[in-house]
Amino acid sequence: MSAELKPIRTKADHRKALAEVERLWGAKSGTADGDRLDILATLIDAYEATHYPMDPPDPIEAILFRVEQQGLTRKALVPLIGTRTRVSEVLNRKRNLSIAMIRRLHDRLGIPADVLIRPTRSSRAARPRSAQRPLASRA
Repeated sequence: MSAELKPIRTKADHRKALAEVERLWGAKSGTADGDRLDILATLIDAYEATHYPMDPPDPIEAILFRVEQQGLTRKALVPLIGTRTRVSEVLNRKRNLSIAMIRRLHDRLGIPADVLIRPTRSSRAARPRSAQRPLASRA
């Protein structure tokens, strides 16, 4: 008989739950072991979301992932972002996404808007050109 299920509160609880999931892996759905596996997976997910949160993806990485996932090419982004040059500038982080681009990417590719509005990993595109020069050359 299995131990009673309880919330995962500590790292030790987490390790025990992972070990039990490994033991139960492959259990048929609708069986006692299958139900226990589902419950443990939910408890582990809740614990990990609180203790090991993941940052949302970078907008450009999200676009590239979705393009690859759907078997598209960069050319497919032209109606969503603009000219081939504009697509290249956006994907190379030289130009930020506009609100109109974000809306089209969200509507047509299903990328969450909250991911697309985040700053890209390189904030260089968002700074004015004068702020991109080293301080020593501004004199």
